[in-house]
Amino acid sequence: MDFDLSSKTIQLIAKIEAFMDEHVYPVEDERNDFVTDPANLWQEWPGLEPLKEKARALGLWNLFLPHEYGELSPGLTNLQYAPLAEIMGRSPWSAEIFNCSAPDTGNMEVLAKYGSPEQKEEWLKPLLDGTIRSAYVMTEPQVASSDATNLEMSIKPDGDDYVINGRKWWISGFMHPATKLLIVMGKTDFDAPRHLQHSMILVPKATPGITVVKNQRVFGSLNSPGGEAELRFENVRVPKGNLILGEGRGFEIAQGRLGPGRIHHCMRSIGQAQRALEIMARRVESRVAFGKKLSDQSSIRQDVARSYAEVEMARLLILKAADRMDKVGNKDARDLIAAIKVIAPQMVQTVVDRAIQSHGGMGLSDDTPLAQFFTINRAVRIADGPDEVHMSQLGKLKIQEYNSL
Repeated sequence: MDFDLSSKTIQLIAKIEAFMDEHVYPVEDERNDFVTDPANLWQEWPGLEPLKEKARALGLWNLFLPHEYGELSPGLTNLQYAPLAEIMGRSPWSAEIFNCSAPDTGNMEVLAKYGSPEQKEEWLKPLLDGTIRSAYVMTEPQVASSDATNLEMSIKPDGDDYVINGRKWWISGFMHPATKLLIVMGKTDFDAPRHLQHSMILVPKATPGITVVKNQRVFGSLNSPGGEAELRFENVRVPKGNLILGEGRGFEIAQGRLGPGRIHHCMRSIGQAQRALEIMARRVESRVAFGKKLSDQSSIRQDVARSYAEVEMARLLILKAADRMDKVGNKDARDLIAAIKVIAPQMVQTVVDRAIQSHGGMGLSDDTPLAQFFTINRAVRIADGPDEVHMSQLGKLKIQEYNSL
């Protein structure tokens, strides 16, 4: 493993850091005030599009898309992208500025890897251009969806169409005004072997029969402008040409999608942990209690030291996982992807918790990004599969591996 940064990555790091310093950090409060104002519910902050135009003009665009996608991609490896995603993650909403935000990144990879020429022309092109957004529609309220074989939504053929019926929830980004496309997972064959029952299909958001049952709050927040929604699909009809790859290929597509998505979450999480560590260090150096600076307290120094070590360990694990993905593919790197998916958000919660504690009551407020970092990473421990599922699969893999020696 060679983790030395390439000259291309070094140049991109400098450009993104300069962009964040000049254009992102100074407007965080303005953007937060806008999207949390009830009068602006489900509206995007007006300052976003001008920032996207600036980023694109600088070549800071679609950096996530792996190099194997040829001319569609800026040509970066996962290892090269990792430090760039970390910088973007320092401000959780900023990835969209660079067209590198979930769930669009995963959906673009699905279309790039598995989409037909017609699907790519209709949907991948505007997603890569950043003119539309998308949502990934998988989780269901009535079944434990961490076991995706439980999914019950039906996708039944009817003439030249498929007809979709069922319920979904925790659909991130559905409410965003730019969201036009849904990638939906459901059953096309209830009698096939377990992992061949499900398929994925493209559903335009405006298709008749899709109803918002409710907008779901996460730790009390609606997370406007994207939000999370519970949806009902009632006789939703789409052309058969909207099916991705073929009937029964849903699990194959899901595994191709979720591997990169999971590690991208973790890359961004590292950025939040690093920023929290820096915020904590500045706070304890400037705050005086009981006659001396907090930074003179041994327990505070230990918090900073432990946090630094934990961030570095998680960062190295991410780089190792990214390197493995580049060299042997996502499937053969699934053990490291599972490991970092468990480790990274838990680490961030621990580091952020220490930073919050060093701020006292201020740490619980929106005067710093710490409270947001904490809740985001608590949610990441469930998003794309809960910790327990990743640990169970990782444990199974390692038991098999070590017993085969």
